[in-house]
Formats: sequence, structure tokens, C-alpha cells
Amino acid sequence: MTAGALRPVLYLHSSAGRYGADRQLAAIVGGLDRASFRAIVVLAEDGPLVGDLRDLGAEVLVRPLAVLRRELMSAAGLARVGASFAADAGGLGRLARLHDVALVHTNTSVTLGGAATARIARVPHVWHVREIYAGFDRWWPTYRRLLLSADALPCVSEAVRAQFHGAPRDGRAEVVPDGLALDLPAVDRDEARRRLGLDPDAFVVALLGRLSRWKGQAVLVEALGRAPLARDGRTVAVLAGAAWREDPRLPEELRGRAAALGVEDQLRLPGFVDDVAALYAAADVVAVPSTQPDPLPNAALEAAAAGCCVVAADHGGLGEILRNGTTGLLVPPGDPGALAEALGALRDDPGRRARLGAAARADVRARFGPAALGERLQDLYARLVA
Repeated sequence: MTAGALRPVLYLHSSAGRYGADRQLAAIVGGLDRASFRAIVVLAEDGPLVGDLRDLGAEVLVRPLAVLRRELMSAAGLARVGASFAADAGGLGRLARLHDVALVHTNTSVTLGGAATARIARVPHVWHVREIYAGFDRWWPTYRRLLLSADALPCVSEAVRAQFHGAPRDGRAEVVPDGLALDLPAVDRDEARRRLGLDPDAFVVALLGRLSRWKGQAVLVEALGRAPLARDGRTVAVLAGAAWREDPRLPEELRGRAAALGVEDQLRLPGFVDDVAALYAAADVVAVPSTQPDPLPNAALEAAAAGCCVVAADHGGLGEILRNGTTGLLVPPGDPGALAEALGALRDDPGRRARLGAAARADVRARFGPAALGERLQDLYARLVA
């Protein structure tokens, strides 16, 4: 691309919060070469991401989009999504042609409409895959064929890329790891705990992310009720995140389970916490105990980059972030006993926590710098547009 060939990129995205994929979209838009491209973003809902993107110079539109959510994986649900998909195609196609977009970049693989939009506008389609479709064996072969209709499938980890091995046109899927989307300021530990209302002497285990059945909050609550953590007088778990709108009862279920285990005083559910730097500074350990394979969770990336000691489930992309015993600890997925044992050992060994955290910080900052993501996507865009 030459300096005078400024072309719009149309981004489609399924949410508007400040969680992992949302922050990655902001990082992608913020890293665009503005001598070559400008961003037009369509979001499926309103939220804080709208202002964040506009502050980065993007044109942002909010309108309904067809989004394939877990609760819609049924015949009736897929029919509803199909109707939304058809509505997307016409409106988004006209938008793309009106703005003479260079390409369409769908930022999550559950956001539909991008394929038809790109086809109508006769431009390339980039479909970013940030999901692992474990548990959806019935629907996956059909959906995989749809995804492979894109001109490029950047996958956030090798665990994500592996879903396409052996499929026709699987060469369109390539690993493009996410970058560190936040430049977190240093926060004093005692000050962080004061901000968050945490005891300065507590052993704090933080879990960041939407409250969800598969993100593992329930596994951490169960671990609180196991030796050596149960009623130890020190351990506190902070589950920082809002409930997913389709599952609003989950916070109360977690509180109820903690009460049944007799550890309700060890559990904190503050909701979404925007002060991420304080959370990482206050935590002795960050847990990522996902029960289903997590593609490349931003919470693990950010925590490691902040120098936190991270304990995570040993599946999905987590093993691509952490080296077990060297830059973090990996435990069997869905095993609260193993998680409790790992956390108890770290509670009693602050020196090991510090060594793991320092090693993780150096390693993750070297391998997941934001510049690498921007450069790889810029190269991809240039190839496709050319």
C-alpha cells in the first residue's frame, strides 16, 4: 500500500465491553497504519468499547448483528440466527459498498454476516477465530466449512488452529497470537488492596473474566472448600467479572455453594472491575481454571505480563502461554482438589510465587508484544488487498 492509498477496513464485533476480545479489537484498531487504512467498526450493542474505539479515531456504528451464542446451538436457535444473518447481509453489504471498504474483518468467529458482506462488496474477508468449539461436535463440521469460506482465518493459538487440520482449504487458518492489549501502570500492593477493600495480610487468588459456566469460577469456589484452603483464615478468592446476561443467576449460585461449603467469608464477587492494574497488584495468584479449552485467555496473558503467579487449567491455549513449573503452574481441568493443592503450596511459598511471576513477566512480554500482532495483521491486509 502507498501513502496515498488510504482504504477503510470494516470490522464486525459481537460485544462492546472491556473483556478480552473487546480489548483486542481496540488494540488492532489502535495499531492500524493510518497511512494505509482507516477503521469503520460495527458493534452488536452499545457499551464502553464504543467510546474507546472513537477515541482511537474509528468510525463506530451500533446495530444488531447475528451472533452465534452457546444458548442458540439448537434447531430453533440456529433458525433465529439465520434470520438475523440474512438481515445483516443486505444492510452491511450496502454499508461496505457505500464506504468502498478494502476488506471486512470479523473479529470473532461467532459473529456472522461478514462473509455475505464481503461477497456483496466483492472484497476479501478476514474471519478472526478466538473460539474453540469443544462440545459442539454435531454442528462443528458445517460451521467449519462456513468459516473456511473466508479468505483468511487468523487463529489466536495453535489449539484454535488445530480445529481446522485436515479440512479442505485449511491453509487459510494461520496462528496469529493476540498481543498484550493493556499497558498497566504500576500499583503498590497495599494501595491496591486498600482500593479493593482486601485485607493486607490475606492470600488473594483472583479470577478475572465474565462469570460463566465454563470459565471455572465454580471450580475455584469448590477449591476454597477443600484442604488446605478451607477455613484457613487467610485465603480469599476474588471473582472479578459481571454475569453473562444469559445466565444472571450464576453469582447467587456461586455464593450459595460457598455458603454450603462454609467458606462464604472467603469469597468476593465485586462484579466487573475496571481497575485491572489494582487487581493484578493485589493478587498473590491469578487463577484461570477454565473447564472447557480456553483459546488464549487475555486474563492469563495480562496477569503473566504484570508479573503475577498464574495457575491455569492444562488445556486449550493456556499451555502456549505458560510453561509448567517455569513460568506458571498447570493443573488438570475441572479438578478442584488439584487446584486447591497447587494454591495451598503457593500460599506457603512466597519465594516460588515471586520466581514464577518474574519469569512469566519476562517471557510473555517478549513473546506477546502488541507490535507483533499489528505487524502480522497489516501484512495480511496488504496481501489480501493486493
